[in-house]
Amino acid sequence: MPGAPLSVAGVLVYWWATGEPGTVLLVVLVLIGVLTWVVDFVGGAVAARVGGASNLTAVVAGLVGLVLFFVTGPLGIILGVTATVFAVEFYRQQDARKGLKAALVTTAGMLASGVVQALLTGSILVAMVGVALL
Repeated sequence: MPGAPLSVAGVLVYWWATGEPGTVLLVVLVLIGVLTWVVDFVGGAVAARVGGASNLTAVVAGLVGLVLFFVTGPLGIILGVTATVFAVEFYRQQDARKGLKAALVTTAGMLASGVVQALLTGSILVAMVGVALL
């Protein structure tokens, strides 16, 4: 599930129903949600580029990840994207080491992106629990 949009929706529904949190905290929480959403979309692509993958590889891997989202689940997405990056880069460069490097850096970036998303979304949850209890 897309954690950031659901978190922002929850914050906005709670604000609409109760008038809380205040304007400043509401804006901060929505901005954190937008940042989380951006990290979700660009994290893997940035990691792929850092690892030496081409724009084509990043696009193909993104499409594979999108399809696998509906078919497999998180582990399938990670394995599928990793295999896709390796295969496309190996085909493109005819170098297994470069393909492996791009695949491993992409995988590490995807996992790091997931950790950042969890921390940011968790901060929204903690803030809203604090709002609800105080």
